[in-house]
Amino acid sequence: MYKHPLLDRDKMTAREALDILIEGNHRFITDREQDKDFKSLIQITKDKQHPFSSFLSCSDSRAPVELLFDQALGDVFSVRLAGNIASDKAIGSLEFGSKYLGSKLIVVMGHSSCGAVKAACDDFKDGHIGEIINLIKPSIRHEKTITDPAQRNSKNSDFVEKICALNVKYQIETIIRCSDIIDDMLQTKQIGIVGAVYDISNGKVDFLEDTFIG
Repeated sequence: MYKHPLLDRDKMTAREALDILIEGNHRFITDREQDKDFKSLIQITKDKQHPFSSFLSCSDSRAPVELLFDQALGDVFSVRLAGNIASDKAIGSLEFGSKYLGSKLIVVMGHSSCGAVKAACDDFKDGHIGEIINLIKPSIRHEKTITDPAQRNSKNSDFVEKICALNVKYQIETIIRCSDIIDDMLQTKQIGIVGAVYDISNGKVDFLEDTFIG
């Protein structure tokens, strides 16, 4: 039966939190998820939450964080917005998860074939969706390897995947630049941060080690 990892989360390092997520995703893709006693977990977490990780991920229905990493109630503080964008409200939520709930690791996770990224690649405009697109566009400007304008759109899957990874990195930069709370906690090694990309075709999450701070 699943044992809620209340192993001293206050002493957990960002790297240890990352290792737990890597192991959980491996269980997910090998169909070896741990059994969980949700009834007991409801009682354990009813008065207090102490998630070990915080996520800024996409709203895509195919990318539910807790399932992808075989985690349970009280494990993940999840912020989900289309395009995993670091809006002011998203950053505020991550600040809360880190400073006041004790999360040890922030993960910014994009995913393959992201509709929001594709929309940004095509400069899509409709309603409030444009607000999301505007926060992804800097990643398109940062992409310099594909120079043919005819190839810089959502029809080019290679371009879309490049923008997905660049967007993850850009959102991490935005979080650190815009949040004194998170920047200070990173500087003092209280928390860590890392980027990741989820492949919706096989269930695997690849962590971007060059983004890890912790």
